[in-house]
Amino acid sequence: MALSRNWQINTPITREAEEKLKSFPPIFRQLLFNRGYATDESARSFLKALVQFDTSPWQLKGMERAVDRIKNAIKSSELITIYGDFDVDGVTATALMVEVLKNLGGNVVPYIPNRFDEGYGLNNDALESIQLDGCKLVITVDCGIRSWEEVKHAGELGLDIIISDHHNPGKILPEGYAVINPKQPGDQYPDKDLAGVGVAWKIAEALLEKYPESDLKNNELLDLVVLGTVADLAPLIGENRRLVRMGLHQLQHTSRQGLFSLANVAGLNIKNCNAGNIGFTLGPRLNASGRMESALASYKLLVTQDIQLAGQLAQKLESHNRERQQITRETIEKAEQIISNQNQNDYLLFAVDPDFNPGVVGLAASRLSEKYYKPAIVCTDEGETTRGSCRSIPEFHITEALDQCSEILIRHGGHAAAAGFTVLNENIDELKKRLKLIAKDELKDLELRPTLCADLEISISELNEKVLEQLEWFEPTGYGNPQAVFVSRNVQVLSKRTVGNTNAHLKLVVSDGFSKFDAIGFNLGYLSTNLTKTIDIMFAFEMNEFNGQKNLQLRLLDIKLVE
Repeated sequence: MALSRNWQINTPITREAEEKLKSFPPIFRQLLFNRGYATDESARSFLKALVQFDTSPWQLKGMERAVDRIKNAIKSSELITIYGDFDVDGVTATALMVEVLKNLGGNVVPYIPNRFDEGYGLNNDALESIQLDGCKLVITVDCGIRSWEEVKHAGELGLDIIISDHHNPGKILPEGYAVINPKQPGDQYPDKDLAGVGVAWKIAEALLEKYPESDLKNNELLDLVVLGTVADLAPLIGENRRLVRMGLHQLQHTSRQGLFSLANVAGLNIKNCNAGNIGFTLGPRLNASGRMESALASYKLLVTQDIQLAGQLAQKLESHNRERQQITRETIEKAEQIISNQNQNDYLLFAVDPDFNPGVVGLAASRLSEKYYKPAIVCTDEGETTRGSCRSIPEFHITEALDQCSEILIRHGGHAAAAGFTVLNENIDELKKRLKLIAKDELKDLELRPTLCADLEISISELNEKVLEQLEWFEPTGYGNPQAVFVSRNVQVLSKRTVGNTNAHLKLVVSDGFSKFDAIGFNLGYLSTNLTKTIDIMFAFEMNEFNGQKNLQLRLLDIKLVE
């Protein structure tokens, strides 16, 4: 059973902000205020997804040097390799860069490492193979910022490396031909939250300025940008918000046959696609190939215009996704058995097993971290080394914790909430010990309990299609710009049942005495047995579409029983 969660409701809007936002409906004044917009001007700018700073790509450190080198490579017909990552961000960035350089006349090929044989990021064997193929220039996308040893080796091979990445740099920057990363020291670009595909798009933007004769337009690439940005959980604020808003429009009108086919097998109408559909439908399927076999299948799906091949690849990704779901469930169950034999007072969960599929350990770690509200690490023992994937809670920066253990790690990197590493097996026990001590030191004085935050309390009878239409103004919602969340008290349960293959989900019909709504609580099925007739609910308000039928629905985030 999930941990009991705190409910927190945002501070009521001030009188001053209420007055300045009086042109908006009352509910939306509070929603805007909660998101930091307390004036009419700032609110309208947010709702229109305008960006209040200069977005010129030339502000990125290393851009001039990188573009000049790419131009020379195109002019001299040098072989250029785009070296990507196997997740959606990396695959879309790879497809984007290959498409741009081919359009500009470049001799370009993709390279996406195999998760199982090569692991994340640059590796020396791959670089040697690329050099033997006659390549002179390698451009990384969504990787490379911590690969300073591999970049040094590439230089010894005679390869020029342009690093484009968005992950946090380590203490040593790679000495590539150019390094483009808004997070690197001395970089002047005002938005530090671009995804890997966002950084690649900035390079494309700069290149296309230098080739005005090109018939390729920046906006034509935004269907790729939106996929990678949303799937990688980049914050949907600032420039990302604008890119995703425009990218969704491009995605709904995409000419990429592979995306049509993928949406079709997933039962999604791509013309109505939103950020949530990317996060829960398209993204997992595009990720599945890299988790189960090779991400090249997802890359090919994004670039092919062959209808038959697109259909075959889409079916392959669908099959991989179903297999991934089953293996993830099995991995979580076994990981829970492993941690159950450890000290239950530990502040960090750590599970290692040689049978764990490296493609799903991150998903398993995420589920464990969410369930127990602790940092979680799930690893695959590969004989001489162990590869681990980490997921964390807001109170604990997992990559900074790994930084403190860097001298016993082969490689590591990531963000505050997610990271990965490789360690020699002779050091695995020491790493586990150190990370648990670091977690204890940072978390022991805190009340570790997940908190759910709502925008305001409301009666469900205040909800209707007009309100839902107005909520669309806040799209795209997701990480960094959450969907509007409401609390309703003393709601009557008219009917209840569990749904899903494992009865994991809870289906209700609820009423406040004036209106009634269908409600669905994903992974809340365990509450069904003890559900009282009157409950308090925290929920998002949305339109449910199933088999061509639409109805207003409450998506339950949590329930509190009322005696």
